[in-house]
Parts: sequence; C-alpha cells; structure tokens
Amino acid sequence: MRTEKEKMLAGDLYIAHDPELRKDFEKAKELVREFNHTTEHQPEERQRIIKNLFKKSGKGVYLEPPFYTDYGCNTVVGDNFYANYECIILDIANVTIGDNVLFGPRVGIYTAGHPIDAVIRNEAFEYGKPVTIGDNVWVGANVAINPGVKIGNNVVIGSGAIVTKDIPDDVIAVGNPCRVLRKINDEDKKYWEAEKQRYYEN
Repeated sequence: MRTEKEKMLAGDLYIAHDPELRKDFEKAKELVREFNHTTEHQPEERQRIIKNLFKKSGKGVYLEPPFYTDYGCNTVVGDNFYANYECIILDIANVTIGDNVLFGPRVGIYTAGHPIDAVIRNEAFEYGKPVTIGDNVWVGANVAINPGVKIGNNVVIGSGAIVTKDIPDDVIAVGNPCRVLRKINDEDKKYWEAEKQRYYEN
C-alpha cells in the first residue's frame, strides 16, 4: 500500500490530512517563518535556511522576503536563482527551476489541483502535477504558472501571464492564457549588445 506522500508525488489522488505530510508541511512553515523574519544583514542565515528548505539549491540563490511554500522539500532550484517579493511555490508535486532564472514580484508556481467533480472534491481529495522551468528564464511580475507546465530555456514570460500550457525554448510569451508572442532573435541580441556597449562608453 502506497503512502499518501507517494501518491501525491506520483500525481495521483491523495488526501493531504496525513501525519507524514503534516510533518513535512509544518517543517516548511517553521523554516519559511524563520526566513521571512531575517534581515538583509543576515545573508548566511538566509542561505542556511534555504539549504534546509529546498530539496536542492545551487549557488547564488536569493529570495526576497516574504517567500511562501507548502513543502520546499519537493523543489529544486539551480544556480543564480532570484525571486522578488511575495513569491509562492506550492510544491505538492516536484518543482524544478534551472540556472539563471529571475522572478518578478508575486510570481506563483502552483502544482496543486482539485477534482472538478464537487462530490469527489468535497471528500478532500487533491492531486499535483510537476512544474519545470528551464535555464535563462525571466518571469515577469504577477505571473501564475499552473500545474503540469514546462517552460523551456531562454524564455521571457510577460507580466500578468497565466501559464496553462507548455512554453517552448527561445520565445517571449504573454497573456491570459499565456501564448507565444514571438521568437527571441538576432535583432534582440544585437540591440542589447549595443546597449551594453553604450553603458561602458558612458
């Protein structure tokens, strides 16, 4: 017989009111509360908490308090991850975030789902679907990333987007529901290289 935690991480129906899950949940809440009460003068303490909170975290991980998560232990973040104020990661299922990822304020990753059928939903059944974000991704403010979504590498997600489907590599995507606006191209690279050169000239 599988545990509720095993069912949860497999993406199957599970019931959250379970002693093992409650233990993980309460540990995360304690660490989050501790983190959100640190100051900018406690970088080492913040890094210690992040290491204890996430399943795995790379170098240069920076979260602006307040930050919120359900479990933390189901989240993997790569190197140079920055999350601005009020980031929410509901990691009922696994969340994987690559290297060099930037989140604007109030970005939410939501792996949790509830049955559409009200009778089943009212029996406290839930499920989760994993979220994966590639490398070199910038997610604008107030973006909601829904269960089961995969975002590719070198992607920009515009502010306020509701991401309900997978987003391919090398695109700018915007809107509700989020859709590809255009490919990121050589003209973008030339423009920003010129802007960088102008910076150093001034």
